[in-house]
Amino acid sequence: MIKTPVLAAAALSLTMATPAVAQFGNLGSKIGKATKVVEKAQDLKFSDAEEVQLGTEISAKLRDKYGVVQDAAVHKYVSLVGAVLASQSTRPNLKWTFVVLDTDGINAFAAPGGFVHVTRGALAIIKTESELADVLGHEIGHVSAKHTVGAIEKAKRIGAAGEMTRSDFLKDAVDRAYSMILENSFDRKQEMEADGIGIALANSAGYQPAGLAAFLQRLAARNASLREPSGMFASHPDTQARLDGLKNAIAKQKLTATATVGPRYAENVHFTLAPIETLGQTVNATPAKRESGGLGMGGLKALGREKSGDQTVSSAGSRGVNPDRDAKGGPNKSLVSVSVSKAEVAEFRKGIVG
Repeated sequence: MIKTPVLAAAALSLTMATPAVAQFGNLGSKIGKATKVVEKAQDLKFSDAEEVQLGTEISAKLRDKYGVVQDAAVHKYVSLVGAVLASQSTRPNLKWTFVVLDTDGINAFAAPGGFVHVTRGALAIIKTESELADVLGHEIGHVSAKHTVGAIEKAKRIGAAGEMTRSDFLKDAVDRAYSMILENSFDRKQEMEADGIGIALANSAGYQPAGLAAFLQRLAARNASLREPSGMFASHPDTQARLDGLKNAIAKQKLTATATVGPRYAENVHFTLAPIETLGQTVNATPAKRESGGLGMGGLKALGREKSGDQTVSSAGSRGVNPDRDAKGGPNKSLVSVSVSKAEVAEFRKGIVG
């Protein structure tokens, strides 16, 4: 991917003129309304710049909620693994951003425009670099397939009623997308597609594609006492369906890479897994108010909108406490910036052996 540097935990950069119709009175008002309808009809897709804007704002919300691990070395390492994969994706020219969130909750989040987040809790349960590659590859798959923006674009087409400026629509789109990502709301088809993309990317780099299955099995064992799924893959297909799908994908795509790169992972990642019952949580007692109007232009609202600057999850009341999603985050929201050059990625890739 990377002709330009990848920055970890940093937002990377990759008018519609209002008709002057006021002087025409009622006729001008009608013309103005008709123009807005035309604008909507012509604007069914997010531009690349708007997608990056969405991702930038969603990433800021995630960092505000969970904090950022203030360790440049671990960001550099995660960014190198991610850069190897992203450079082989269908969107190598995105300025990919890899962020390590400061929470014991096990989670990973993909935001539009190339923003991939993984928690230190997830890094603690992962055992090898190949597992990390498969997990990051899954999130890269969501971005490269435009799952989040696709869902919002679909909602926009459904709801043509109501009047909203492009700016207002984008603000609501950020809230809606953030809620979708936080709740792991991708559907079964999207999850299976992201699984297939992720293990194929990892395999192409030389990583064992079975790493994602190993991670899922370990996560399922850790969550065995829970009544409902938690955190990463909370709304995804059940574990056995995922494992069956992964097995079939590996066979169908003839993915045969074998490198696990366990020693290098152990050298770079030193987080300790916290028992799930010890995760601290702060959740609003009152469920979020759901807006009427569906997902259209007049009703595109977050299902779990958060108050800026706090660590509460207002949507949790509607679905119960989710330990990993609702786990407390660290206090430092500051970005950790590291650069990853093309030469460094090439050198790092030489170590994908064993």
